[in-house]
This record gives sequence, C-alpha cells and structure tokens, in this order.
Amino acid sequence: MIGEPATDSTALDEFHAGLERDFLDGLWRIQGQARDARTRVRPYLWCWETIYRHLLRAGELLRVERAADRRVLLLVNPGLPEIRAATHTFAANVQLIQPGEVAPSHRHTATALRFIIQGHGAYTTVEGERIRMGEGDLILTPNWTWHDHGNETAAPVIWMDALDRPLVAALQAMFFEPYPEERQPVTRPDDYSARKYGAGLRPLGSRAVPALSPQRAYRWADTYAALTTLAAAGEATPYDDVALEYQNPATGGHALPTLGCTIQLLRPGVHTRAHRHTSSTVYHVFRGRGWSVIDGQRFDWARGDFLVVPPWAWHEHANASATEEAILFGVNDLPALEALALYREEAYPDPAGHQPVH
Repeated sequence: MIGEPATDSTALDEFHAGLERDFLDGLWRIQGQARDARTRVRPYLWCWETIYRHLLRAGELLRVERAADRRVLLLVNPGLPEIRAATHTFAANVQLIQPGEVAPSHRHTATALRFIIQGHGAYTTVEGERIRMGEGDLILTPNWTWHDHGNETAAPVIWMDALDRPLVAALQAMFFEPYPEERQPVTRPDDYSARKYGAGLRPLGSRAVPALSPQRAYRWADTYAALTTLAAAGEATPYDDVALEYQNPATGGHALPTLGCTIQLLRPGVHTRAHRHTSSTVYHVFRGRGWSVIDGQRFDWARGDFLVVPPWAWHEHANASATEEAILFGVNDLPALEALALYREEAYPDPAGHQPVH
C-alpha cells in the first residue's frame, strides 16, 4: 500500500535521493503536508498613531520624484515579511502627497484602488480623467491604466492604497512602464466616469460588458447616504451588520476582478456573529471605535487603524459605543476566489455566535 514504509529503508532513501537528482518527487512524501496546509497570514492591527508618525517623518525626509515616485508605507503582515504585503494576495499601503507635489504617471499590471483617509482637493488622473479626492471617496485604478497624482492644495492628503501585487507576482504577470512625461494629458472632463455612471445608468445601446468598472470614483456622500438608508430600514446581516459592496455598474458584479471593496456600518452597541470564509480582508477604521475577535484573539481598534483577517479565520466585530456608529472600509480577494470556484464560508457553530477570547 502506498505510504507504508518499505522493509529496506536504505533502498527507499536511495530511491528518494535519485528522484531528487532528477527533479522528481513522490506524492506520498508530501501528501499529509499538502492536506494540512495552513495560511501564513496572521491577524494583526496597525495603529493609526504609529502609521501617521512614520508617514509624517517620511514627508520630511523623502521627496516625490522619479527616483522615488510614491511616498508609501507598506503594511507588512508579520507572517509574510518576504513579500512585504498585508495578505498573501494583496498589499495594503498608506500614501502621503504634500502640497505642490506630483507623483509621476506610470502604469502596471497590478490593479490598484485608493480610499481617501484625510484631506480634500488632491487629484489622481486615470487614463486622461482627472478625479478630485475627498475623504471617504473610493477611486479605482484598473490594471495597465496610466495614472498620476497631484496636490495643488495647501494641505497634505493621505489615502489607503490596495494592490493585487502578490497575486500578480505569483502568476508571474507583473509589468511596469513609466509615462514619457511627468503627467499624462487630461483628455476628459473632471470626474467624467462618476458623472456618467454614478447614477446607476448607462448610455442606451451600450451592450459591452467590461471586466473592469468603467466608473473610476465612488463618492462618499453617495456611499454614506446608502448606508444610512439601510440602517434606518433595519436591513442588516448578522455577520457584518449594515454592509454594502462597491460594484461595476456595467455588470452588477465586483468593481474589480481581483479585489473586492466593501463598506460597513456597525450601529451603536452592535456585536456581530462570528463566521469565516476563504477570502482574506483588510479593514480600515474610517469612523468610530470598537473591537474584533479573530480566531479567539481580541483586537481593539479606533479611527484610522488597519486590521487584517486571514483566510478561513473566525471573526466578529463590535461597536464599542452605545451612541455613535462605526464605519469600516474593507478590501478582500473574494472576486479572485469566486472566479476560481474556491470561495466558501461558514457560520460559527456556537448558538450565541461568539468565540471565546483566549
């Protein structure tokens, strides 16, 4: 029977050594390891106070120019130090642009998104469309689209970046190209795509089904209005409370093919039930304070913090305030897992729905 030790261990060792010399191996040697594989992604919380302190220091020491064209802090998961990313499939970063700076135009096969944390009035130009930034806005940069950033205001602007860089690198499909000039030409009216698609409408006769959302910006005013409407109506899930997903207006599906984007409102005093899923998630605390329990470990968070939930980890969230809402912006790799038919989820088996805290 395969897997049983041979009577002659010396002969078996010699056989295995011969396989290795010829760059072969036997499944019986790794089968248990493959079945019991566990994620290296670890739950972790990055405090805003720490991030902000380092970001301001980077602003003092580093100029944005061709040699270092983005002032970005990478959130490094303790279990993934070699890939410098928050999860095994995507990176989460924090970027600062100072008044008067221009982050030069380039493009890459990694898909990117921006969630604006602090400041107003800076811009990003994506494929000739200049998009102004405001707190709470989500801006998409689909793969292989030209994009640059600029700040013509008198104050710094800070945002969260997320890119599917580890996934693209694992597929060995990473390409990068700088634009010949510092900025690309603006060829469309400001906020063209948001005005064209933001009302949930599309031009009559347009039957194309783009894999990438044709809408580049999702404005906070619209997002918050939708959240509060659902909250007032009591429309909530037991696992995420009042939650919405940003979608591709042309398909009704995910806004990006590899990265999912969500926004959720935890009503005052709400404590969600625990569940787990094969997708990993990074949360940014946009408003409020509370805590999350991830595989039995409690993480207390406040405005500005970042929190990572590994794949297949039990997790639940609680709003610590009895009077104020908490809002979490989330990025996940759900679209990629769904496309590969690898997504699954499971409710926590305890009737109360909560994990013990170790």
